[in-house]
Amino acid sequence: MDLTEKINKIDIEEFQQDLIRWFEAEQRDLPWRKDSDPYKVWVSEIMLQQTRVDTVIPYYNRFLEKFPTIESFAEADEESVLKIWEGLGYYSRARNLHSAIKEVVATYGGKVPDQKEEILKLKGVGPYTAGAVLSIAYGKPEPAVDGNVMRVLSRILLITEDIAVPAARKTFEEGARTLMFEPNPSYFNQALMELGALVCTPTSPSCLLCPVQKHCSAFEKGVQDELPVKTRKKNTRHDKLAAIVLQNEKGEFLIRKRPAEGLLANLWEFPSLKMQPVLEPHETLQDFLMTEYSIDVEVAPVSFTTVDHVFTHLKWTIHAFHGKVAGARLEENERVRFVTEKEMNELAFPVSHQKIWQAHKIHVEYEKEKAKGRI
Repeated sequence: MDLTEKINKIDIEEFQQDLIRWFEAEQRDLPWRKDSDPYKVWVSEIMLQQTRVDTVIPYYNRFLEKFPTIESFAEADEESVLKIWEGLGYYSRARNLHSAIKEVVATYGGKVPDQKEEILKLKGVGPYTAGAVLSIAYGKPEPAVDGNVMRVLSRILLITEDIAVPAARKTFEEGARTLMFEPNPSYFNQALMELGALVCTPTSPSCLLCPVQKHCSAFEKGVQDELPVKTRKKNTRHDKLAAIVLQNEKGEFLIRKRPAEGLLANLWEFPSLKMQPVLEPHETLQDFLMTEYSIDVEVAPVSFTTVDHVFTHLKWTIHAFHGKVAGARLEENERVRFVTEKEMNELAFPVSHQKIWQAHKIHVEYEKEKAKGRI
């Protein structure tokens, strides 16, 4: 049975009414639903990619406090953009959004394009983001197909195509477009997303509470737990790293900026490298700092904390050490320098290195209390 036949089995008007009525009654009170400003909708949709709603809410509120208008965000420097995004992850989202917003201000006078062909030209804007902005902000009947929506439609329409295969998206977009409630595309798209988030969940979907259960082919056949079809993720690579919180005679800390391209681009971090099996970690760090920066250091032989951080296909286990500069002066530049604690707090760091910094401060306080005989 092809997609058209599957759709024809559904009373589309009744499906739309059941879905919209449920959304009107049950939708969560979320800050980006306060109005349909296209700039705010766009920011929220970029933040919500691969990130939980509860995590996004405080970031979204802080972001709009700092950049309340599209022009204020366009004028921001990259350092302040990365700082406000710090901890949210997937930093390329922030850079792409910043680049695209600057183009909107320069090319479109600060008005987010309301035509699909135009908005898709902007950096970082794909079919989902375009559909979300066009439907929610402008009321255009464009599908917005994300993971939640694909899961819902795979069950409603019994679609067995592998959602991990990019070509499958066309099938889901066709299904969403055919079912679209054109009088209110905003509510229709948001309702599908909300249904996937609250009811039609990845595991143990709450089918008995589902407002569109009677329209669901997967529930009818009892195969809802088998959908959507998705191939397994690639194996996660595990890198073991050694990092150093290194202070000079002034009590300043050595930090470096990551490369301008690739993972965590342009974020600041403590110097780190992969651990070498033939050397102790503190020896590896000493050799690295002498070779890379021509500075002689004393490194504590025992790490003060270990941090695990998981990316999509990569896991870091970072053993962090304290160190003191023993000799020679670092030739500082825009990508490696010593900074004060106050400056540290103004720069953007990856979550893993934020954890190292917090552990360092706790360790320092502990040592102070220990020296006073209170521990």
